[in-house]
Amino acid sequence: MKEAQFVRRHIEKWKKAELLLGSPLYATPDELVDAYNEVTSDLAFAQTHFPESAVTPYLNDLALALHHGLYRNKRDPWSRLITFWTHEIPLSVYEARRPLLVSLAVFVAFIIIGMLSTFGDPEFPRLILGDSYVDMTLENIENGEPMAVYGGDSQVLSFASITINNVMVAFRSYVMGVFTSLGTCFFLMYNGIMVGAFVTFFMVRHLFVESILAIMLHGTLELSAIVIAGGAGITLGNGWLFPGTYSRMQSFVRAARHSVKVLISTVPVFVIAGFIEGFFTRYTEIGDAIRLLVILSSLAFVIFYYVLLPIKRHRDAQAQG
Repeated sequence: MKEAQFVRRHIEKWKKAELLLGSPLYATPDELVDAYNEVTSDLAFAQTHFPESAVTPYLNDLALALHHGLYRNKRDPWSRLITFWTHEIPLSVYEARRPLLVSLAVFVAFIIIGMLSTFGDPEFPRLILGDSYVDMTLENIENGEPMAVYGGDSQVLSFASITINNVMVAFRSYVMGVFTSLGTCFFLMYNGIMVGAFVTFFMVRHLFVESILAIMLHGTLELSAIVIAGGAGITLGNGWLFPGTYSRMQSFVRAARHSVKVLISTVPVFVIAGFIEGFFTRYTEIGDAIRLLVILSSLAFVIFYYVLLPIKRHRDAQAQG
């Protein structure tokens, strides 16, 4: 291979490596490792075939700079952790923005279906929620405590069991993306219908305001995290189904790299939602204003972290590039 041909073949890859070095906040360790391995491979080739060419010291300097970038990240784990949550995850959320919108649309559509099904058949919630749960709730309504279901177990046990269950549901929804996006959409469908049936069950008994303030106290974060986990699963499935110009395996690995970060971001959200449900939702005597404040604060966080911050990080990355 002639030197000019060698340079033409690899110049775009080297430029990309330079961009990673120019914007360290937006370069993930995996990207730096990949770039370092590719540049060192090209450097070895250049040293063998073009030892007197200017491209050889250029590649040597580039490889040293990439090595320094990797070493710097390794020595500063706290900075790396902060960057992961404040830059890498928002950028991955931006990359997954379309699957996230699809996840939201599917979830909302099946909430509406669950509501319409309950309006059309008052017995429909028994099919989705189970006879024992419906009978228990009806008894609580007769006793004047419609939200007593949230006050059964001890606070610590409720917090632990709710959080573990929600995290496992999110991970199952994500893993189903391996078997195409339809697997994840099935989980969204089931959860959407269940939420719609649950809300309408109280609505037809003239308990909508009371139920929605109790449910959304923790549900604002919990349901948002379910949608986000669903978007991560759809991203994973789309990487396998729609490889585009990549090979199918390359596309899948690339989608997995972004989607798993989006999924990880839901874990603390589920923990906070479980804490609210386990320790506060049961206290229905808390004023409506306080509950509404918690709901609006939770919604503001979701909009900031999963909508506004990803857009800002993307624009910042474009400016850096």
